[in-house]
Amino acid sequence: MKEIALRAAREGGRILMQKFGTALRIEHKGAVDLVTEADREAEQAIVGVIRQTFPRHSILAEEADYGEGNAAYRWIIDPLDGTTNFAHAFPWFAVSIALEVDGAVVLGVVYNPANQEMYVAEKGRGAYLNDVQIRVSTLAGIEDSLLATGFPYDRKHSEVNNYDHFLNFQQAAQACRRAGVASLDLACTAAGRFDGYWEMKLKPWDVAAGKLLVEEAGGLVSDFDGRPCDIFGAEILASNGLIHEPMMDLLRHGRRPG
Repeated sequence: MKEIALRAAREGGRILMQKFGTALRIEHKGAVDLVTEADREAEQAIVGVIRQTFPRHSILAEEADYGEGNAAYRWIIDPLDGTTNFAHAFPWFAVSIALEVDGAVVLGVVYNPANQEMYVAEKGRGAYLNDVQIRVSTLAGIEDSLLATGFPYDRKHSEVNNYDHFLNFQQAAQACRRAGVASLDLACTAAGRFDGYWEMKLKPWDVAAGKLLVEEAGGLVSDFDGRPCDIFGAEILASNGLIHEPMMDLLRHGRRPG
């Protein structure tokens, strides 16, 4: 299953790189939520690779409905995480693929084709970047931390927009970054590039693979109150574990999804 996931991620990434920097057909799913022909073509290619070997497995993907299938095995796919970056030819985007077995994510792949970086995690077997094992950072003070986050698509008309949390963390941490790709934010947390990450109002295909990466790299993933993170939930907090409590303390001072 890992080999199929890797093959699917590479095929999706190949299509994205063929389209990258070209004139694209761009549609709006919302005021700032884009979809391009690259999203759809990459998704079709990824699903095609998976279904060649596992035709009865269920598939949950961002752009299309693929029916029910075998509920015991479900692939969770984001063919292009970072569509806005991609549409502007900013080379920071990813293919994200996770496999869920009996409700638990057991495999996660996040592939950045522009940088040729392949992150892979298997439950109980660690996390890897281009076949080299990765671990979360060992930084223990939030004041020295580099954090990552993102803002929801409804930020222009909802007061629950993460702006207050962003300001609080900017004051508390060494710095915060907002690069616009949740799966890569989680992958970079797993690799120790970021010390922590928080976001809200995401979808399961944004976080399923990245969550496993952080956990298998020795980090913690929860909601803002420290409860187990539900990939279908509205909140995610990931860290190296050492700054998890201080991050939760700060998150108590801002607006949260109701």
